[in-house]
Amino acid sequence: MDSLGAAPGLAAWGLMTGVAMVNSGLSTFEALLMGVIVFAGSSQLAAIPLIAAGAPMWVVLATGFCVNLRFVVFSAHLRPYMMHLPLWERLVAGYLTTDLTYVLFTRRYPHHGGSADELLAQQAYLAGNSGVNWLAWVGMSIVGVLLASLIPTAWGLGFAGILALLGILFSLASSPLRWVSAGVAGAAAVATFALPFKLNILLAIAAAVATSLLLEATRDARRLHPPAT
Repeated sequence: MDSLGAAPGLAAWGLMTGVAMVNSGLSTFEALLMGVIVFAGSSQLAAIPLIAAGAPMWVVLATGFCVNLRFVVFSAHLRPYMMHLPLWERLVAGYLTTDLTYVLFTRRYPHHGGSADELLAQQAYLAGNSGVNWLAWVGMSIVGVLLASLIPTAWGLGFAGILALLGILFSLASSPLRWVSAGVAGAAAVATFALPFKLNILLAIAAAVATSLLLEATRDARRLHPPAT
């Protein structure tokens, strides 16, 4: 599977996330439950410091929602690939699909449809990569939760998560508009870093979305009404 190359980085990231969940004050049961049910590294890492700081529940939920908004776009794009499947299979695929599996799948299969054998091959490819990701992340998250007292946070294994996200970012940033939105999000996050409860993340997402919508609207307007020469 193509995701095997990224599995060690995801495993290290999952390990450190498991440790962080316990060190943030969650009980072992709560940390295990979150690690298995949520299955969203960036959302977990955004929510954990908020939970530890005693942030209001609406802030935690809003942060997790905004961080994972990209999956709305992913699911809309993958919908034509999935509509021939039963509802329960679509729900399982939605739970298991991550940034990496989405990038790998759409790169391998840029167009949906095809014969029954091709559809089966598409689903097998997605399921295989998703399974590797799930095992690497959840398995090592559980290890991190159970061995939290033995694994020092000074190891800095969370840096592997940053590298994994950067790899995904560079894979997704395939157009000037996406590079601009990523730059706006980064600048906004840094400029508002001092805000409490990690609200700079929400502002960064809002700024990137607003900028992208504005640029797309401007581009479409120019296409419809080109300047006179």
